[in-house]
Amino acid sequence: MHPESQHDEFEHAVFDQEFWDRRYAGQHRVWSGNPNPQLVTEAQEVPPGRALDVGCGEGADAIWLAGRGWQVTGVDISPVALARAREQADLVDRGLRIEWRAEDLLSWEPEPRAYDLVSVQFMQLPSAARTPLFRRLAASVAPGGMLLIVGHHPSDLQTTAHRPRTADLFYPPEEIASLLDEGWTVTECEARPRPTTDPEGESVTIHDSVLVALRS
Repeated sequence: MHPESQHDEFEHAVFDQEFWDRRYAGQHRVWSGNPNPQLVTEAQEVPPGRALDVGCGEGADAIWLAGRGWQVTGVDISPVALARAREQADLVDRGLRIEWRAEDLLSWEPEPRAYDLVSVQFMQLPSAARTPLFRRLAASVAPGGMLLIVGHHPSDLQTTAHRPRTADLFYPPEEIASLLDEGWTVTECEARPRPTTDPEGESVTIHDSVLVALRS
């Protein structure tokens, strides 16, 4: 798909199961197959426990975590994506401890205080939907557990990187930190630079909004 048509698709889409099933079914692979870099940075030294991978897509993050000993629940709205994730996990190792769940994250209530790591990577939702979702996900972190939320920083709107044009899908990490109560310690809250290439092949620097918080 041409980058401009991807922009148009996201600009006017209703992000429901039909949208995501159609997107996954229309391409052999939507994502790179590699774990998200900020997840690797923040979780590689964390002792394994129970992890929740939110919007897990084709499963690269969940597979990476499970390969390091985590018991993972991968949640996504798209059964097509989950079937692809399950197939990939079986190719890597049939013994990986991963539960794949098809859920609408806009209404799903995860088990409270249940997960030692809750990872949310690039959840592109408008603020009216994003805020209550992030509050529910924060509530699912166990005492001593980590909440990791990574998104596109608003400064990316000024770059030539491939991005949606809807500003409300972007957020600074301070916005997410403000949703947390006194029972949290924020250890990372920054616009973290990362090199990439734009659709024309030019090198650009983008910034990921990175929030890491630990529940007391």
